[in-house]
Amino acid sequence: MGKKSKRNSGPRAGSRRTELMEKRRLEREQAQQEPVRPFAGLAYECDLVALREFVPSATAALPVRPEVAAEHPMTLATVVPGAAAAVVREEAAGDETAVNALVGMQVQSSSYDLGADLAAAVLWAAGAEAGETLQVANPSDTTPPVTEVLQPDAPLEITVHKDFDWWLAGGAETNAQIKAAVEQANQLMMPSERIDGVDAAWWVDAGERAHLRWVRPEDEDALMSALARVHAAGGLTLGEGSRFAGTFRAHGLLVPVFDLDLEKHPLEWRDATLELGQRLDEALADDGPLTSDQRRSRDGLRGRQVTIR
Repeated sequence: MGKKSKRNSGPRAGSRRTELMEKRRLEREQAQQEPVRPFAGLAYECDLVALREFVPSATAALPVRPEVAAEHPMTLATVVPGAAAAVVREEAAGDETAVNALVGMQVQSSSYDLGADLAAAVLWAAGAEAGETLQVANPSDTTPPVTEVLQPDAPLEITVHKDFDWWLAGGAETNAQIKAAVEQANQLMMPSERIDGVDAAWWVDAGERAHLRWVRPEDEDALMSALARVHAAGGLTLGEGSRFAGTFRAHGLLVPVFDLDLEKHPLEWRDATLELGQRLDEALADDGPLTSDQRRSRDGLRGRQVTIR
């Protein structure tokens, strides 16, 4: 009988090599996780999260850096036909046509880094020709940060649409498939409006009730403490016809949500939202320890918190 081989199928448990392999495994897993805030560094980070997650139909002129040297105007869109990363097309402009690039936020496929996806899609669209479509962004190791592709401090002027008719390219020739997609999307979309004068606060008609979804830029712990202070004082409300529903996390940001009376027009919630914003600002400026009532409020608020991305 031959001797047993001393070779093992892997490193011994507890060995230095095992520790290094485990460390590398964890590093690879971490590298594949979505960055905590993929749009950090952009003044319009909160609205990008809203356009990505729950606003159905909206567009905005993309504030591209001059050095990107785009060959045609570029438009950011919640979603483009086919949920592609970007499309360049000819659009009717009176008796003539003009080339425009559309870059989508809600896409059929994405990488672990949505900021890199957006940067890659913008760079592709900047030089693509009419009729070309980028299905998936596929950023590489050489893709620059999104803050080096878009102007970080430029305003994002958002236009909210009641439907998806803008997919039809302003009267330019459109195939039957896109027309059918527009009809289907129009039937499924939930009406949405941006609360005027309030950053990244959105009214959404969800059917039986409406919601206010407010994407906030603050650190989560600081905002949660502020919400707890306001809640304990009875001020976490938008007044009659509203109810605080909870919060959800999206791309590293916290989004407070309120149920609203559907009979009231979105404009009727503006003043109450501004007033709540003032209460939150005052609470955020308070760096003292939470009281026992405030800690109980914070624990209750955290119990109604979910993560969607």
